[in-house]
Amino acid sequence: MGAPRSGYSRDTGGDCVEVADLTPCIAVRDSKQPAGPHVTFSPAAWGDFLAHATQ
Repeated sequence: MGAPRSGYSRDTGGDCVEVADLTPCIAVRDSKQPAGPHVTFSPAAWGDFLAHATQ
């Protein structure tokens, strides 16, 4: 996906996700499995998720 890795994600593992703006969608994947499955959201759905996750 070409997403930058989180500063909290280390080469030794960790529980991080990567998020990429792949206009017209937002893609999310497990940083430990870059070739693995990902899920995509519309920008509106991603915004709703962030709004609820940060309450």
